[in-house]
Amino acid sequence: MAEVVTQANERPPGTLEVDAQLVEDITALLESGQQGMVLNLVADLYPADLARLLSHLPFEEAQQLFRWLSEEVGSDVVTELDTSFRTELLEDHPPERLTRLIDELDTDDAVDVLSELPDDVALQVLPELEDAEDLQALLGYSEDSAGGIMATEYVAVPGAWTVAEATEEVRRHAETVEQIFSVFVVDDEGRLEGLVSLKALLLSRADALMHAIMEDDPISVATEVDQEEVARIMERYDLISLPVVDHEGRLVGRITIDDVVDVIREEAEEDYQLASGVTGGEEPTDSILRISRGRLPWLLVGMVGAGLSGVVIGSFEEALERAVVLATFIPIVMAMAGNAGIQSSAIVVQGLASGDVWGTDMVQRLGKEFTVALINGLVLAVVLALAVLVLPINAEAGRLAMTAGLSLLIVIIIATCIGTVVPLLLYRFGIDPAIATGPFITTSNDILGLAVFFLLATLIYI
Repeated sequence: MAEVVTQANERPPGTLEVDAQLVEDITALLESGQQGMVLNLVADLYPADLARLLSHLPFEEAQQLFRWLSEEVGSDVVTELDTSFRTELLEDHPPERLTRLIDELDTDDAVDVLSELPDDVALQVLPELEDAEDLQALLGYSEDSAGGIMATEYVAVPGAWTVAEATEEVRRHAETVEQIFSVFVVDDEGRLEGLVSLKALLLSRADALMHAIMEDDPISVATEVDQEEVARIMERYDLISLPVVDHEGRLVGRITIDDVVDVIREEAEEDYQLASGVTGGEEPTDSILRISRGRLPWLLVGMVGAGLSGVVIGSFEEALERAVVLATFIPIVMAMAGNAGIQSSAIVVQGLASGDVWGTDMVQRLGKEFTVALINGLVLAVVLALAVLVLPINAEAGRLAMTAGLSLLIVIIIATCIGTVVPLLLYRFGIDPAIATGPFITTSNDILGLAVFFLLATLIYI
């Protein structure tokens, strides 16, 4: 223990890194109840680094460290934790401490934490919160909508106010609004009329009216707009703050760039996991059972697909017995079908996510991908056919080369078309098109590729 304390004291301030050695040191200090030493050691960590440390500690020690943190520090750390780990960490906390923690958060973060708590705990905590009314309203919005990710802290003033009055209003909200990028201008009914950037506010004369210096018709979104669309709008127009309005145009909240960065990261992670055959938004801190539930369904789909591929091969058993050399090309056909399908589907899914490809672009996109597949397929088919002719594979090399080359060309075209059409169809029906880049496309193209190959082999070679 003395060695751990000495090592901790020797760390230069501000240079503490979250690594295996720090985790080991903190664990030893927590096990011996050295509260003062632990808090002194982690004092220089940023909230994100402290959250990373908590997620790598044994769970009981992580709970102990979190209980020792002040509400102010703890609230900063809470927003950095993975969802499942945060839920598990907070579920046994006393309601009184939870109330103090959540009161330190902005409303958008507070509603996220509340929605993750067990219902009985959330109902006990909610009435005691300072922003209980606003949080109750936010809980009514879909989690993935603009209303679900917006914060209700913002600065809004009438257009008849002067710059001096608006500046004073900014000062009054300095503690409740963490980041102020602009001041919104509203009418007597609270409807959004315009906005004034903080820069324009500082550079304008004190007696200038807000109406005179505001940007008319600012970009805004309704509460029900999906968070992915919100991210696209803020990216497209280079916004750092986006007002949110209700169905009557009244200002109800704002979304800031830090919230959108989280959305972009979450959506990218989700799409990548779906493409890899993982559902449910797996996180490193998830339990073994939850991870298994997220992966098993697609493994079962893959197994069924492999079984169907085996059925296709088995149905052409006679052809294989008559020409064993055909088995040489099975891996090539399956690999090329899968790769071609994934390439096209990945581009379409990426385009749909960024807004560059629309759901109505099916004919145009299909034509472009068909042309690309035709060019690539011809090149690959020629290469494969030449390889068959050059290598001493079989006495009837000509027919075998024609079979292999033609099969490869057709398989690549079919797989590319499927990889293009399926994501667009899924998008039209409101299903996440990222599913199309996973085992679904690979398996379906394997089966079709094998069927095409053996049918052509039966017609041409055997």
